Amino acid sequence: MDNRQPHKKALAKACSPMGLAWICLWGALANPAGAQERFWPEASAVVLATSVHGQGGRQAALRQLDQAWRAHPEDLNASLAYARAVFTLGLTEGDLRWFGSAKAALKPWWLAEDLPADGLFLRGLVKQGFHAFDAGLKDINKAIALEPRRAEFWSWRFALHLLLADMASAQQDTQEMQRLFGAEEADVYRAVLLYRTGQPLVAVQMLSRAARSPNYQDASSQDWLGFHLGEAHRVAGQPALAIAVWSERLKVSGQSHLLRLSLAELLNQQGRFVQAKAMAMNQRDLGSLTDALLMQALLASRGLKDADETRLASQMAARLKAQALRQESLIERPKLIYQIAYGQDMAAGLALSIENWQLQKEPPDALLFAQAALALAQPRAAEPVVVWAEKTGYTDPQLASLIRQLKAHPRWSEQRS
Repeated sequence: MDNRQPHKKALAKACSPMGLAWICLWGALANPAGAQERFWPEASAVVLATSVHGQGGRQAALRQLDQAWRAHPEDLNASLAYARAVFTLGLTEGDLRWFGSAKAALKPWWLAEDLPADGLFLRGLVKQGFHAFDAGLKDINKAIALEPRRAEFWSWRFALHLLLADMASAQQDTQEMQRLFGAEEADVYRAVLLYRTGQPLVAVQMLSRAARSPNYQDASSQDWLGFHLGEAHRVAGQPALAIAVWSERLKVSGQSHLLRLSLAELLNQQGRFVQAKAMAMNQRDLGSLTDALLMQALLASRGLKDADETRLASQMAARLKAQALRQESLIERPKLIYQIAYGQDMAAGLALSIENWQLQKEPPDALLFAQAALALAQPRAAEPVVVWAEKTGYTDPQLASLIRQLKAHPRWSEQRS
Protein backbone atom coordinates (compact mmCIF):
# COMPACT_ATOMS: atom_id res chain seq x y z
CA MET A 1 0.00 0.00 0.00
CA ASP A 2 1.28 3.45 -0.89
CA ASN A 3 1.19 5.33 2.42
CA ARG A 4 2.27 8.55 0.74
CA GLN A 5 -0.60 8.77 -1.72
CA PRO A 6 -3.36 10.23 0.51
CA HIS A 7 -1.02 12.97 1.60
CA LYS A 8 -0.07 13.82 -1.95
CA LYS A 9 -3.72 14.19 -2.89
CA ALA A 10 -4.18 16.67 -0.08
CA LEU A 11 -1.14 18.59 -1.24
CA ALA A 12 -2.45 18.70 -4.77
CA LYS A 13 -5.75 20.16 -3.65
CA ALA A 14 -4.55 22.89 -1.36
CA CYS A 15 -1.70 25.25 -1.08
CA SER A 16 -0.29 27.92 1.11
CA PRO A 17 2.27 27.95 3.81
CA MET A 18 2.13 28.79 7.40
CA GLY A 19 2.01 31.84 9.36
CA LEU A 20 -0.89 33.99 10.56
CA ALA A 21 0.36 34.76 9.45
CA TRP A 22 1.42 32.21 8.70
CA ILE A 23 -1.26 33.63 4.74
CA CYS A 24 -3.94 31.53 0.68
CA LEU A 25 -5.76 28.33 -0.11
CA TRP A 26 -6.40 27.38 -3.72
CA GLY A 27 -9.39 25.47 -4.99
CA ALA A 28 -11.74 25.46 -2.03
CA LEU A 29 -14.34 27.67 -3.68
CA ALA A 30 -13.71 26.50 -7.21
CA ASN A 31 -14.16 22.89 -6.07
CA PRO A 32 -15.89 23.04 -2.69
CA ALA A 33 -16.91 19.40 -2.61
CA GLY A 34 -13.42 18.01 -2.92
CA ALA A 35 -11.10 20.76 -1.75
CA GLN A 36 -9.01 20.33 1.36
CA GLU A 37 -7.44 23.14 3.33
CA ARG A 38 -4.12 21.73 4.21
CA PHE A 39 -1.69 24.47 4.97
CA TRP A 40 -1.80 27.34 7.38
CA PRO A 41 -1.47 30.59 5.46
CA GLU A 42 1.41 33.00 5.88
CA ALA A 43 0.32 35.81 8.07
CA SER A 44 1.38 38.21 5.44
CA ALA A 45 -0.92 36.44 3.01
CA VAL A 46 -3.96 37.26 5.10
CA VAL A 47 -5.06 40.32 3.21
CA LEU A 48 -8.16 42.29 2.33
CA ALA A 49 -9.14 41.94 -1.30
CA THR A 50 -12.16 43.24 -3.14
CA SER A 51 -15.53 41.61 -2.71
CA VAL A 52 -16.34 38.00 -3.45
CA HIS A 53 -18.87 39.38 -5.90
CA GLY A 54 -16.10 40.08 -8.35
CA GLN A 55 -14.91 36.48 -8.50
CA GLY A 56 -17.02 35.11 -11.31
CA GLY A 57 -17.49 31.37 -10.97
CA ARG A 58 -16.53 31.46 -7.34
CA GLN A 59 -19.39 33.82 -6.66
CA ALA A 60 -21.86 31.32 -8.08
CA ALA A 61 -20.34 28.45 -6.12
CA LEU A 62 -20.50 30.42 -2.90
CA ARG A 63 -24.08 31.48 -3.58
CA GLN A 64 -25.13 27.85 -3.98
CA LEU A 65 -23.48 26.87 -0.71
CA ASP A 66 -25.03 29.86 1.04
CA GLN A 67 -28.50 28.97 -0.24
CA ALA A 68 -28.12 25.34 0.80
CA TRP A 69 -27.05 26.32 4.30
CA ARG A 70 -29.80 28.91 4.77
CA ALA A 71 -32.41 26.41 3.58
CA HIS A 72 -31.22 23.81 6.12
CA PRO A 73 -29.17 25.50 8.87
CA GLU A 74 -29.60 22.42 11.05
CA ASP A 75 -27.97 20.17 8.43
CA LEU A 76 -24.36 19.56 9.49
CA ASN A 77 -23.06 18.72 6.03
CA ALA A 78 -24.56 21.84 4.44
CA SER A 79 -23.25 23.95 7.29
CA LEU A 80 -19.75 22.49 7.06
CA ALA A 81 -19.59 23.04 3.30
CA TYR A 82 -20.61 26.67 3.64
CA ALA A 83 -18.38 27.28 6.67
CA ARG A 84 -15.38 25.81 4.88
CA ALA A 85 -15.97 28.00 1.84
CA VAL A 86 -16.35 31.27 3.74
CA PHE A 87 -13.50 30.45 6.11
CA THR A 88 -11.25 29.93 3.10
CA LEU A 89 -12.47 33.19 1.65
CA GLY A 90 -11.70 34.94 4.92
CA LEU A 91 -8.15 33.60 4.78
CA THR A 92 -7.51 34.69 1.23
CA GLU A 93 -9.15 38.08 1.73
CA GLY A 94 -8.30 38.65 5.37
CA ASP A 95 -11.79 40.02 5.97
CA LEU A 96 -12.73 38.84 9.45
CA ARG A 97 -16.41 39.08 8.64
CA TRP A 98 -16.10 35.83 6.67
CA PHE A 99 -14.75 34.14 9.80
CA GLY A 100 -17.88 35.37 11.54
CA SER A 101 -19.98 33.80 8.79
CA ALA A 102 -18.16 30.49 9.27
CA LYS A 103 -18.75 30.65 13.01
CA ALA A 104 -22.44 31.43 12.47
CA ALA A 105 -22.80 28.34 10.31
CA LEU A 106 -21.21 26.22 13.04
CA LYS A 107 -23.11 27.86 15.92
CA PRO A 108 -25.47 24.91 16.59
CA TRP A 109 -22.40 22.72 17.12
CA TRP A 110 -20.04 25.26 18.71
CA LEU A 111 -19.98 23.44 22.05
CA ALA A 112 -20.74 19.97 20.75
CA GLU A 113 -18.50 17.12 21.87
CA ASP A 114 -19.73 14.52 19.40
CA LEU A 115 -18.81 16.13 16.08
CA PRO A 116 -17.27 14.03 13.30
CA ALA A 117 -13.64 14.64 12.39
CA ASP A 118 -14.46 17.12 9.62
CA GLY A 119 -16.59 19.17 12.01
CA LEU A 120 -13.95 19.23 14.72
CA PHE A 121 -11.27 20.18 12.21
CA LEU A 122 -13.24 23.04 10.70
CA ARG A 123 -14.33 24.32 14.10
CA GLY A 124 -10.67 24.25 15.13
CA LEU A 125 -9.74 26.29 12.07
CA VAL A 126 -12.40 28.89 12.80
CA LYS A 127 -11.30 29.13 16.44
CA GLN A 128 -7.69 29.75 15.49
CA GLY A 129 -8.93 32.24 12.91
CA PHE A 130 -10.14 34.25 15.88
CA HIS A 131 -6.75 33.72 17.57
CA ALA A 132 -8.06 31.09 20.01
CA PHE A 133 -5.07 28.96 19.15
CA ASP A 134 -5.11 26.55 22.08
CA ALA A 135 -8.83 25.85 21.62
CA GLY A 136 -8.34 25.40 17.90
CA LEU A 137 -5.45 23.01 18.43
CA LYS A 138 -7.56 21.01 20.88
CA ASP A 139 -10.27 20.48 18.23
CA ILE A 140 -7.72 19.55 15.58
CA ASN A 141 -6.14 17.04 17.97
CA LYS A 142 -9.58 15.48 18.49
CA ALA A 143 -10.06 15.29 14.73
CA ILE A 144 -6.72 13.50 14.38
CA ALA A 145 -7.71 11.04 17.11
CA LEU A 146 -10.79 10.15 15.07
CA GLU A 147 -9.12 10.08 11.64
CA PRO A 148 -5.34 9.95 12.01
CA ARG A 149 -4.68 9.44 8.31
CA ARG A 150 -6.06 12.83 7.22
CA ALA A 151 -2.99 14.69 5.99
CA GLU A 152 -4.53 18.15 6.21
CA PHE A 153 -5.16 17.69 9.93
CA TRP A 154 -1.48 17.02 10.55
CA SER A 155 -0.40 19.93 8.35
CA TRP A 156 -2.41 22.45 10.32
CA ARG A 157 -1.32 20.96 13.63
CA PHE A 158 2.29 21.32 12.52
CA ALA A 159 1.57 24.93 11.55
CA LEU A 160 -0.02 25.77 14.88
CA HIS A 161 2.88 24.26 16.77
CA LEU A 162 5.26 26.48 14.79
CA LEU A 163 3.04 29.47 15.42
CA LEU A 164 3.18 28.79 19.15
CA ALA A 165 6.97 28.25 18.96
CA ASP A 166 6.53 24.65 20.14
CA MET A 167 9.32 23.28 17.99
CA ALA A 168 9.52 19.98 19.87
CA SER A 169 5.88 19.22 19.05
CA ALA A 170 6.40 20.32 15.44
CA GLN A 171 9.30 17.87 15.22
CA GLN A 172 7.08 15.12 16.60
CA ASP A 173 4.49 15.98 13.97
CA THR A 174 7.03 15.37 11.20
CA GLN A 175 7.85 12.00 12.72
CA GLU A 176 4.21 11.02 12.74
CA MET A 177 3.83 12.24 9.14
CA GLN A 178 6.70 10.00 8.11
CA ARG A 179 5.08 7.01 9.80
CA LEU A 180 1.71 7.70 8.19
CA PHE A 181 2.59 9.20 4.82
CA GLY A 182 6.22 8.37 4.07
CA ALA A 183 9.60 10.05 4.30
CA GLU A 184 9.26 12.17 1.15
CA GLU A 185 6.19 13.95 2.47
CA ALA A 186 7.60 14.36 5.96
CA ASP A 187 10.81 15.83 4.57
CA VAL A 188 8.88 18.79 3.15
CA TYR A 189 7.79 19.74 6.66
CA ARG A 190 11.20 18.98 8.08
CA ALA A 191 12.61 21.47 5.61
CA VAL A 192 10.21 24.17 6.84
CA LEU A 193 11.16 23.35 10.42
CA LEU A 194 14.85 23.55 9.52
CA TYR A 195 14.73 27.06 8.12
CA ARG A 196 12.62 28.11 11.09
CA THR A 197 15.30 26.78 13.46
CA GLY A 198 18.48 28.20 11.96
CA GLN A 199 19.34 25.74 9.17
CA PRO A 200 18.07 27.37 5.97
CA LEU A 201 20.77 26.04 3.63
CA VAL A 202 19.85 22.43 4.44
CA ALA A 203 16.22 23.39 3.89
CA VAL A 204 17.09 24.83 0.48
CA GLN A 205 18.56 21.49 -0.57
CA MET A 206 15.57 19.51 0.68
CA LEU A 207 12.97 21.81 -0.87
CA SER A 208 14.82 21.90 -4.18
CA ARG A 209 14.84 18.11 -4.22
CA ALA A 210 11.13 17.97 -3.42
CA ALA A 211 10.34 20.49 -6.18
CA ARG A 212 12.05 18.17 -8.69
CA SER A 213 10.12 15.11 -7.52
CA PRO A 214 7.64 13.72 -10.07
CA ASN A 215 5.15 13.44 -7.19
CA TYR A 216 4.94 17.22 -6.81
CA GLN A 217 4.63 18.61 -10.29
CA ASP A 218 1.04 19.84 -9.94
CA ALA A 219 0.62 23.60 -9.72
CA SER A 220 -0.47 23.70 -6.07
CA SER A 221 2.51 21.67 -4.90
CA GLN A 222 4.90 23.74 -6.97
CA ASP A 223 3.49 26.98 -5.57
CA TRP A 224 3.75 25.75 -2.00
CA LEU A 225 7.26 24.39 -2.44
CA GLY A 226 8.31 27.46 -4.42
CA PHE A 227 7.17 29.79 -1.67
CA HIS A 228 9.08 27.89 0.99
CA LEU A 229 12.16 27.52 -1.19
CA GLY A 230 12.19 31.28 -1.70
CA GLU A 231 11.67 31.86 1.99
CA ALA A 232 14.55 29.52 2.85
CA HIS A 233 16.79 31.49 0.46
CA ARG A 234 15.67 34.75 2.07
CA VAL A 235 16.35 33.47 5.58
CA ALA A 236 19.78 32.25 4.42
CA GLY A 237 20.69 35.76 3.27
CA GLN A 238 20.19 35.01 -0.44
CA PRO A 239 17.56 37.60 -1.45
CA ALA A 240 18.41 37.51 -5.15
CA LEU A 241 17.73 33.77 -5.26
CA ALA A 242 14.48 34.23 -3.32
CA ILE A 243 13.33 36.88 -5.77
CA ALA A 244 14.24 34.64 -8.70
CA VAL A 245 12.31 31.66 -7.33
CA TRP A 246 9.21 33.67 -6.49
CA SER A 247 9.28 35.59 -9.77
CA GLU A 248 9.41 32.34 -11.73
CA ARG A 249 6.45 30.90 -9.84
CA LEU A 250 4.47 34.12 -10.26
CA LYS A 251 4.77 33.75 -14.04
CA VAL A 252 2.78 30.52 -13.70
CA SER A 253 0.52 31.54 -10.81
CA GLY A 254 -0.10 35.18 -11.53
CA GLN A 255 -3.09 35.38 -9.20
CA SER A 256 -1.13 34.23 -6.15
CA HIS A 257 -1.39 36.93 -3.49
CA LEU A 258 1.18 35.15 -1.39
CA LEU A 259 3.89 35.16 -4.05
CA ARG A 260 3.15 38.72 -5.14
CA LEU A 261 3.15 39.99 -1.57
CA SER A 262 6.34 38.13 -0.68
CA LEU A 263 8.07 39.68 -3.67
CA ALA A 264 6.81 43.17 -2.90
CA GLU A 265 8.00 42.92 0.70
CA LEU A 266 11.45 41.64 -0.23
CA LEU A 267 11.89 44.19 -3.00
CA ASN A 268 11.05 46.94 -0.53
CA GLN A 269 13.54 45.51 1.96
CA GLN A 270 16.17 45.58 -0.77
CA GLY A 271 15.41 49.21 -1.60
CA ARG A 272 14.09 48.32 -5.05
CA PHE A 273 11.12 50.62 -4.64
CA VAL A 274 10.10 51.00 -8.28
CA GLN A 275 9.82 47.24 -8.69
CA ALA A 276 8.18 46.83 -5.29
CA LYS A 277 5.47 49.34 -6.09
CA ALA A 278 4.81 47.81 -9.50
CA MET A 279 4.60 44.37 -7.93
CA ALA A 280 2.20 45.53 -5.22
CA MET A 281 -0.03 47.65 -7.44
CA ASN A 282 -0.11 45.18 -10.35
CA GLN A 283 -1.97 47.77 -12.46
CA ARG A 284 -4.96 47.64 -10.11
CA ASP A 285 -7.10 50.41 -8.71
CA LEU A 286 -6.75 51.09 -5.01
CA GLY A 287 -10.12 49.65 -4.14
CA SER A 288 -9.13 46.21 -5.38
CA LEU A 289 -5.77 46.11 -3.60
CA THR A 290 -5.44 43.93 -0.55
CA ASP A 291 -4.54 45.64 2.73
CA ALA A 292 -1.12 44.01 2.72
CA LEU A 293 -0.34 44.93 -0.90
CA LEU A 294 -1.60 48.46 -0.31
CA MET A 295 0.78 48.73 2.63
CA GLN A 296 3.73 47.59 0.49
CA ALA A 297 2.78 50.08 -2.24
CA LEU A 298 2.70 52.79 0.43
CA LEU A 299 6.16 51.85 1.74
CA ALA A 300 7.51 51.85 -1.82
CA SER A 301 6.00 55.28 -2.52
CA ARG A 302 7.60 56.67 0.60
CA GLY A 303 10.92 55.21 -0.52
CA LEU A 304 10.49 56.84 -3.91
CA LYS A 305 9.26 60.11 -2.39
CA ASP A 306 6.57 60.19 -5.05
CA ALA A 307 3.24 62.01 -5.09
CA ASP A 308 1.28 58.80 -4.57
CA GLU A 309 2.23 58.49 -0.93
CA THR A 310 -0.49 60.83 0.37
CA ARG A 311 -3.22 59.06 -1.59
CA LEU A 312 -2.07 55.59 -0.50
CA ALA A 313 -1.68 56.63 3.15
CA SER A 314 -5.18 58.12 3.14
CA GLN A 315 -6.60 54.88 1.75
CA MET A 316 -4.84 52.78 4.39
CA ALA A 317 -6.00 55.06 7.19
CA ALA A 318 -9.57 54.84 5.93
CA ARG A 319 -9.46 51.05 5.91
CA LEU A 320 -8.14 50.87 9.45
CA LYS A 321 -10.80 53.32 10.59
CA ALA A 322 -13.49 51.14 9.00
CA GLN A 323 -12.09 48.09 10.80
CA ALA A 324 -12.18 49.99 14.09
CA LEU A 325 -15.81 50.98 13.48
CA ARG A 326 -16.60 47.29 12.92
CA GLN A 327 -14.92 46.68 16.30
CA GLU A 328 -12.52 44.14 14.88
CA SER A 329 -10.16 43.37 17.74
CA LEU A 330 -7.72 41.00 16.03
CA ILE A 331 -4.27 42.35 15.33
CA GLU A 332 -3.38 41.83 11.67
CA ARG A 333 0.04 42.53 10.23
CA PRO A 334 -0.86 45.37 7.83
CA LYS A 335 -1.89 47.41 10.87
CA LEU A 336 1.42 46.67 12.59
CA ILE A 337 3.34 47.62 9.46
CA TYR A 338 1.40 50.87 9.16
CA GLN A 339 2.08 51.82 12.77
CA ILE A 340 5.72 50.68 12.92
CA ALA A 341 7.42 50.29 9.52
CA TYR A 342 5.57 53.29 8.09
CA GLY A 343 5.94 55.10 11.41
CA GLN A 344 2.38 56.32 11.82
CA ASP A 345 2.26 55.68 15.58
CA MET A 346 5.30 53.89 16.96
CA ALA A 347 4.07 53.79 20.55
CA ALA A 348 0.76 52.24 19.52
CA GLY A 349 2.67 49.82 17.33
CA LEU A 350 4.86 48.70 20.21
CA ALA A 351 1.83 48.18 22.44
CA LEU A 352 0.17 46.11 19.71
CA SER A 353 3.37 44.10 19.22
CA ILE A 354 3.55 43.25 22.91
CA GLU A 355 -0.07 42.11 22.86
CA ASN A 356 0.30 40.23 19.58
CA TRP A 357 3.44 38.39 20.71
CA GLN A 358 1.54 36.83 23.59
CA LEU A 359 -0.65 35.07 21.03
CA GLN A 360 1.62 34.24 18.11
CA LYS A 361 5.33 34.22 17.48
CA GLU A 362 6.20 34.75 13.84
CA PRO A 363 9.43 36.07 12.24
CA PRO A 364 7.79 39.10 10.54
CA ASP A 365 6.15 40.08 13.82
CA ALA A 366 9.48 39.68 15.61
CA LEU A 367 11.03 42.11 13.15
CA LEU A 368 8.35 44.74 13.69
CA PHE A 369 8.46 44.27 17.47
CA ALA A 370 12.23 44.87 17.52
CA GLN A 371 11.97 47.87 15.20
CA ALA A 372 9.41 49.55 17.46
CA ALA A 373 11.40 48.87 20.62
CA LEU A 374 14.55 50.36 19.10
CA ALA A 375 12.75 53.39 17.69
CA LEU A 376 11.37 54.19 21.14
CA ALA A 377 14.67 53.45 22.92
CA GLN A 378 12.98 50.66 24.88
CA PRO A 379 15.16 47.68 23.92
CA ARG A 380 14.08 45.56 26.87
CA ALA A 381 10.49 45.70 25.65
CA ALA A 382 11.56 43.37 22.82
CA GLU A 383 13.38 40.93 25.11
CA PRO A 384 10.73 38.25 24.37
CA VAL A 385 11.87 38.35 20.74
CA VAL A 386 15.49 37.80 21.76
CA VAL A 387 14.50 34.89 24.01
CA TRP A 388 12.38 33.36 21.22
CA ALA A 389 15.20 33.65 18.68
CA GLU A 390 17.67 32.04 21.07
CA LYS A 391 15.25 29.26 21.97
CA THR A 392 14.25 28.35 18.43
CA GLY A 393 17.52 29.15 16.66
CA TYR A 394 15.66 31.22 14.08
CA THR A 395 17.56 34.01 12.41
CA ASP A 396 17.58 35.99 9.20
CA PRO A 397 19.79 38.90 8.14
CA GLN A 398 17.34 41.62 9.16
CA LEU A 399 16.39 40.13 12.50
CA ALA A 400 19.99 39.28 13.37
CA SER A 401 20.96 42.92 12.83
CA LEU A 402 18.10 44.17 15.01
CA ILE A 403 18.91 41.76 17.82
CA ARG A 404 22.52 42.95 17.79
CA GLN A 405 21.25 46.52 18.03
CA LEU A 406 18.95 45.63 20.91
CA LYS A 407 21.75 44.03 22.90
CA ALA A 408 24.16 46.85 22.09
CA HIS A 409 21.69 49.55 23.14
CA PRO A 410 22.82 51.45 26.28
CA ARG A 411 19.51 50.75 27.96
CA TRP A 412 19.68 46.99 27.36
CA SER A 413 21.91 46.52 30.39
CA GLU A 414 19.75 48.66 32.65
CA GLN A 415 18.15 46.79 35.51
CA ARG A 416 14.57 45.96 34.79
CA SER A 417 11.92 47.14 37.19
